[in-house]
Amino acid sequence: MTWSEMQPLLEQASWDTLYMVGWSALIAVVAGLPLGILLVLTDKGGLLANTVVNKVVGQIVNVTRSMPFIILLVALMPFTRAITGTTIGREGAIVPLAIGAIPFFARLVETSVREVDGGLVEAVQSMGGGTWTVVRKVLVPESLPSLIAGATTTVVALIGYSAMAGTVGAGGLGDIAIRYGYQRFDPQMMWITVAVLAVAIAALQFAGDYAARSLHRRGRGGPAPRLRLLRSGRTADALAVGNTTAALDATGAAAATAPARPLKAD
Repeated sequence: MTWSEMQPLLEQASWDTLYMVGWSALIAVVAGLPLGILLVLTDKGGLLANTVVNKVVGQIVNVTRSMPFIILLVALMPFTRAITGTTIGREGAIVPLAIGAIPFFARLVETSVREVDGGLVEAVQSMGGGTWTVVRKVLVPESLPSLIAGATTTVVALIGYSAMAGTVGAGGLGDIAIRYGYQRFDPQMMWITVAVLAVAIAALQFAGDYAARSLHRRGRGGPAPRLRLLRSGRTADALAVGNTTAALDATGAAAATAPARPLKAD
């Protein structure tokens, strides 16, 4: 096969892979982030400690993660058809890709959030912050570099999953490698496909690592900026109350030390 024949196939396959991986990664991050945080909050000693919920959610995540993707792909075909109306092509691959990636990313989120310093959580609670405040101002900002690294790992895994999805007609670079490289005995197409996947994964990993390192260096100056703002706001309120109290005390002292006025006779 000549390059002029390969080029349109590779371009369309690359776009199909980007489409599948992009949508499934977005769904995995949106659903996996709260799921991972929930596993931390409901664990023993967490802010929402609940053994039953933690065990049930944890078992669902473990079962889904332990299932090989090719089996999950076939098992979800009725569910995929009910949602997208098809089990082949790009749309047919997004559902199993997302469902396979959600528990994977959720466990990475759980690991990242557990690494947050408990002292920051206690500081926010001591200032009256609730569970949502702790999550929004401490857990997510403090674990953001690690979360980005986890999201990068998830996307890289999804690229490998998408290649397996090509075996059941999902399209993408995996489909090109199987149909042309393997079934039609075209090693040139096979190795070009492998090279394209390797370059894409290397570029993605570099971008993710760079973003994570940049955020990590930026956060070395101390606690989370939002936590400092919250603390400074509480400090300002305390100073205002203290100044008001001091003024009232000074007024009371002045009144106490002032000489008594003589009473006027009627």
